[in-house]
Amino acid sequence: MTQQSIAAPGRNVVVVGTQWGDEGKGKLVDWLTGMSQGVVRFQGGHNAGHTLVINGVKTALNLIPSGIMRPGVKCYIGNGVVLSTEQLFKEIERLEAIGVEVRSRLRVSEACPLILPFHAALDVAREAVRENAGSEKIGTTGKGIGPAYEDKIARRALRVQDLKYPERFAAKLRVLLELHNHILTTWLHAPAIDFDSVYARAMEDAERLKPMMADVSRELNDANRDGANLLFEGAQGTLLDIDHGTYPYVTSSNCVAGNAAAGSGVGPGMLHYILGITKAYCTRVGGGPFPTELDWQTPGTVGYHLSTVGAEKGVVTGRSRRCGWFDAALLKRSAQVNGLSGLCITKLDVLDGIDELKLCTGYELDGHITDILPMGAEEISRCVPIYETLPGWSQSSVGVTKYEQLPAAAQHYLRRIEEITGVPIHMISTSPDRDHTILLRNPYAAAAG
Repeated sequence: MTQQSIAAPGRNVVVVGTQWGDEGKGKLVDWLTGMSQGVVRFQGGHNAGHTLVINGVKTALNLIPSGIMRPGVKCYIGNGVVLSTEQLFKEIERLEAIGVEVRSRLRVSEACPLILPFHAALDVAREAVRENAGSEKIGTTGKGIGPAYEDKIARRALRVQDLKYPERFAAKLRVLLELHNHILTTWLHAPAIDFDSVYARAMEDAERLKPMMADVSRELNDANRDGANLLFEGAQGTLLDIDHGTYPYVTSSNCVAGNAAAGSGVGPGMLHYILGITKAYCTRVGGGPFPTELDWQTPGTVGYHLSTVGAEKGVVTGRSRRCGWFDAALLKRSAQVNGLSGLCITKLDVLDGIDELKLCTGYELDGHITDILPMGAEEISRCVPIYETLPGWSQSSVGVTKYEQLPAAAQHYLRRIEEITGVPIHMISTSPDRDHTILLRNPYAAAAG
């Protein structure tokens, strides 16, 4: 084989949320897909919510990679994802109804653990028990994500590949259902789940899913070797990571950039650039500590402005997001565990019209000063934020696509974020629309060195 006949390998970018999720990752994945040939989901399940606005039309995705909105781009669901076939086909049908071709472009790892109806039943029943006992709820979406990951770790999960073998699937399902029905009925006092209905639906979905089943690891490695640029799309956010987040108020998977390798079957050497998506302020859905949280429910307050102007409602649950000031100490933790190459600041336009902005630079914790978010919810709940006050701006930044056209105070705000966190800002989003993006450095160009 001559040297000229060997294709140059593609370059790859990982997109991760650096706060508690809902940072606007979907828009940026969609935007960057214009420079990639494949988009990969590597963790989580349909508890994720990515909203895309393209030419004024809004589309919400939960499971299928955001790259599906770009014609011709291959989309992959990696082995790190827990898969609800019911949700997958609902999403496929919803996309097909608006003219998006999905089935020939979507590949699903045969190693994905399945989310089945008893997983969601367990999830909901456990939260009810916590609430009835007077304990604080974790704030799960009730989709069955956590229980499905528990089965995976316990080595008893049914996986996508099991759907190809009806007798094997049935035998495994009976054992699994016996265990979970025992927990549901005797401990959680919830109704049992019927075997026949679960099995029948699974076999129906199996036939539709078979053409999309794949060895995703092999396909990704082959595509990249042949020159394809890949984009790895994280779900949730770093502070919801099962290991590095505000435990126990976290999700059930690893949301950090390193899991892009394990959750899709590529080597870490194939992850060339890590883009951290960061709101220009902070939000959080559900329970757990939030040091810079503001009063976001009272009209006339800054928190209410962030909540209403930012349209802060969860894509999956519809719950209101708690809102607060930007937390640079939190971002330092995210930069540390992700190895961030650069930042994309989203929702800068939501800060328009606020006279004075506060930026958290660190905390006082038990009489000591720290400039980085501690590990664990109990320690974080005792943190008292230390703020730097910056001037706001009255001019509109909505739809701005050139950095020099931003208000001077907005440019100063962004520079301070860079200075405090030590991470360069390479992109800025000034509205939910795909085209309202300021590009300071192209992640794919940076990945190429």
